[in-house]
Amino acid sequence: MLEAKVYIVGAGPGDPELITVKGQNILKQADVILFTDSLVNEQLMEVAKSDAQVLKSAGMNLEELVDCMVTNVKQGRSVARVHTGDPSVYGAILEQMRYLKRANVDYEIIPGVSSVFAAAAAAQIELTVPELTQTVILTRAEGRTPMPEREQLKDLASHHSSTCLFLSATLIKKVVREFLEAGWLETDPVVVVYRASWPDQKVVKTTLGQLDETMRSEGIRKQAMVIISKAANEQLLMEEGKYESKLYDKSFTHGYRIGESVNG
Repeated sequence: MLEAKVYIVGAGPGDPELITVKGQNILKQADVILFTDSLVNEQLMEVAKSDAQVLKSAGMNLEELVDCMVTNVKQGRSVARVHTGDPSVYGAILEQMRYLKRANVDYEIIPGVSSVFAAAAAAQIELTVPELTQTVILTRAEGRTPMPEREQLKDLASHHSSTCLFLSATLIKKVVREFLEAGWLETDPVVVVYRASWPDQKVVKTTLGQLDETMRSEGIRKQAMVIISKAANEQLLMEEGKYESKLYDKSFTHGYRIGESVNG
């Protein structure tokens, strides 16, 4: 039986099988489930117990949402607050936690599979390739929500790391311009994944120079992860002997294996 508190659960990117076992167990036991129905797969709610109250939160404002959670917990009920992906990345949970703390209501965060990793899996790419790119930047283009002064997209792009853009599908012209200004080439590879892990998932591989036109022709203007990375260059990565991890190199010694001598 769950404690009477709020469980902020990461539902994963869409596929109902991509929720964690812990997250699913909470959905099975919770007295009240509040889920972001605009993004979370409603199939996940099928495991709720028969007497659970299942509520959609897309039409609620912050005060209504938090009041619902606080009232139920103070009446002795467990509440599952279900967010898409992982709550810690663009989850808008800070303001909810702030209200819950003020109301002396306990909460626990259950991590989930982020859409960025579901997108990389769908595109069959590794975001961190030895000697090519070892850093992943998770960010967004500046729109109605301003970016901090030191996190302008052009400045982040100047690192030439794998860059994964959330919430940026409507700002692609701006994205392309800033990456080109940061020294990227029009021929550099880009992968766009629309609705990663959902039945209507779409994976589009293109280049930075063709990105805006490609997304327009594919009709992708929302719910898309844009990955700009040298690691998305299939032709380059399929060259045998290049950009390989030392982990499985037979000459490499580590804690579980003695490497073979190069001279036999």
